[in-house]
Amino acid sequence: MTDSSVVLGQERAAVADACRRLGAEGLLIGTAGNVSVRVGERVAITATGAVLARLGPDQVTVVDLDGAVVEGDLQPTSELDLHLGVYRRYGTGAVVHTHAPMATALSCVLDELPCVHYQLLALGGTVRVAPYATFGTPELAASVLAALEGRGAALMANHGAVTHAPTLEQAVEHALLLEWACGVYQHAAALGTPRVLDEAGQLAVVEAAIARDYGTTRPVPPAQEGNR
Repeated sequence: MTDSSVVLGQERAAVADACRRLGAEGLLIGTAGNVSVRVGERVAITATGAVLARLGPDQVTVVDLDGAVVEGDLQPTSELDLHLGVYRRYGTGAVVHTHAPMATALSCVLDELPCVHYQLLALGGTVRVAPYATFGTPELAASVLAALEGRGAALMANHGAVTHAPTLEQAVEHALLLEWACGVYQHAAALGTPRVLDEAGQLAVVEAAIARDYGTTRPVPPAQEGNR
């Protein structure tokens, strides 16, 4: 086996950076959770048993799309089948699985997280809760893959959450957004019955976001004649 820095060296470092950030944000606790990024036919993914908030690139393993280790000295996470399943089915670029406190709490009591705030539309709207199955099993992978249909995130009953996106940075941001939205729902539910955005309200948000190029930075337009 070649030097572990040869294959996907930058991506392994990026996965380690993402884990440390998620740990600092409180979304990854101890060894619970896993992160991966895909480049072509290779996937850089966290090793099993690694303390994620202190993860280094040498604790990120590279596998092929069949799960065979290509680079690294450590076994990949027990949720390898879940990550590879997301890549195969949705052609995405990165996957983040956390045991984030608020997301995990809601996964224990909800059948779905309703669209209580328009920012959830960045994840596809309502977030489904995949039925419980033992970690690391094909049953869990199948359950989560079904819950992710048309969505950028899913909750995993009595377990945690998973997000995916074209880039690792986006997948991390999705994980942070999901945890924030779960907190919003929990606080709202403590006060009463949360209002949910209906289809018309959601469509209006999408139309407004497209019209205004919402979420991107833009320079101030040149001053018009007569308005200077």
